[in-house]
Amino acid sequence: MMGRTLFIDPGRCIGCQACVAACRECDTHRGTSMIHLDHPDEGHSVASSPTVCMHCEDPVAPCAEVCPADAILVTQDGVVQQADPSRCFGCSNCVNACPFGVPEIDLGMRLQRKCDLCYDRTARGLAPSCATVCPTGALFYGTLDELRAARPGVHVADSFAFGEVLVKTGVAMVVPADKVEWPVPGGLPVVEVNGVDVR
Repeated sequence: MMGRTLFIDPGRCIGCQACVAACRECDTHRGTSMIHLDHPDEGHSVASSPTVCMHCEDPVAPCAEVCPADAILVTQDGVVQQADPSRCFGCSNCVNACPFGVPEIDLGMRLQRKCDLCYDRTARGLAPSCATVCPTGALFYGTLDELRAARPGVHVADSFAFGEVLVKTGVAMVVPADKVEWPVPGGLPVVEVNGVDVR
C-alpha cells in the first residue's frame, strides 16, 4: 500500500489554474510553475487536467536513468528531484525519456525544470502547494485510505503501460472504474493496482 502521495483526479479539474499559481509561488522556484494544465481535447471540450511529475519508481525514473551528468537525483522516499543546476547542461535527454512529457528545458539557463513534489514541504509532512489550493480536490495529497474514506469506491492507477514497458509511479491517477480499459493507457495486461485485482 502506498504512503502519502499526490492523487490526480482529472474528472474534478475545472481549469481554474489555482495549482499553477500556487506552484509559481513555491519557495524553491519562485516565479516559475512546475505544473502544466493540459486541455486534452482543446477546441472541442473545456476539459482540463493538471500534469505533474509522476515520480516514476520502477526500475528507476527514466529521466534519471538517461541523464549523462547524473544531475537528476531520487530521494530515499522516491521523489524524483529536478536537475541539479551545478550538473545539468540542458541536453534534453530527460525530456525525450519521460513517458508523461513532464520535464522542460529552460533554454536560457540550460537547465531541466520539473515538479519535485514540493519536497521542501512534503519532506516535513506538509502537502504540496498545488494540493493545498485546489478548490475541487482534483489534486489530493494523502494516503490511499484517506482518499477512499473521502471518496468511497474510488479507483486509482499507479502503473502505466507504454508499449512493452510498464512504468510504476509514486503519484497516482484517479480512474473511473466504469470507463477505463486496463491497462492504462494500453499494452500490458495489468491485473493488479495497489494490491487490488482490476480484471
